Amino acid sequence: MQQWMERGLQTNSPLHSISNCKGLIHHADTRIRPILFKTPFRLLLLTSQKTNMPLLELNHLKKYYATQKAVDDISFSVDEGTIFGLLGPNGAGKTTLLRMITGIFYPDEGEILFNGKPFDPMKDIQYIGYMPEERGLYKKMKIGEQALYLAQLKGLSKDSAMEGIKEWFVKLEMQSWWNKKVEDLSKGMSQKLQFVTTVLHKPKLIILDEPFSGLDPVNSNIIKDEIYNLAKSGSTIIFSTHRMEQVEEICDHIVLVNKGRKILDGTVKNIKQDFKQNIFRIGFEQTPPADFNDSFEIVKQNKDDSIIVKIIEGSTPNDVLGFYINQNIPIVAFNEILPSINDIFIELVEGTPSARQFQNITA
Repeated sequence: MQQWMERGLQTNSPLHSISNCKGLIHHADTRIRPILFKTPFRLLLLTSQKTNMPLLELNHLKKYYATQKAVDDISFSVDEGTIFGLLGPNGAGKTTLLRMITGIFYPDEGEILFNGKPFDPMKDIQYIGYMPEERGLYKKMKIGEQALYLAQLKGLSKDSAMEGIKEWFVKLEMQSWWNKKVEDLSKGMSQKLQFVTTVLHKPKLIILDEPFSGLDPVNSNIIKDEIYNLAKSGSTIIFSTHRMEQVEEICDHIVLVNKGRKILDGTVKNIKQDFKQNIFRIGFEQTPPADFNDSFEIVKQNKDDSIIVKIIEGSTPNDVLGFYINQNIPIVAFNEILPSINDIFIELVEGTPSARQFQNITA
């Protein structure tokens, strides 16, 4: 039997080799596995693996208001299925960027690619869900009617829209709201409705500007879980907020803009590593000694029998550990303290005026 399989794999007939490979996949004899890796079928297996490709690409975008620069030569890409953070202080250019991505504004220079092709707002907007910070709901309409109306504007049939609305209303515990008017809702309740109308048509790209505004901790967690679920199901999410702890918890990748220019671009993990300052927390069994050597300095002495130290450039964590171990001082914890995204944000944009004066166009 195995010899027949080997002969089948070595044949030059595509049909013959594919059918034999299909049979080998289900065969329990593990001895044939090396044969699979010698055949062209291995290439088929490898190339079928999913890789994240950019869903959205911004290339050298510029936007001017009269003779002032609002967005000044910004480029970045957003991979499919990721949660992407777009950050910046007030007046940095975030809203202008989002409005260009959604086709509300056209860039004066540069290019936007959506799904590998030049962005066409008239055709591609059906694949985008945008939840702006400023709410856009009709206050006098009933909630159920409004959700149905907006879903049909996005191309859903009435039946599909009703099915989706019922599903989301159950998820977010909104079943009893159907006949209420928007003007009767709290800010948090309005926020949940806006979220539903943004994602109801299952867009490829979901843009959320301050999605947790007005939500209590319980509802914030509910929306957060749904954001994770949307990303897992293949949606790509751009998340813009001033809440840095949410960015650190939710986002895979971030871009920070300031004064219309990109000043930071990378994964949350790599950015925190890039900005680390060799600061460590050391825990002891009892009150720690106050002495130190030339490999580190004590930054802070805590009340829980621990200290915060900064390792001097040229020294290593092993040098610090060795100093205490050689004195027979028991250590119960040794952890590196990485900067938070909030710390990094403040470091990079501190001193930026809350209302920025735009730069004159010189080129």
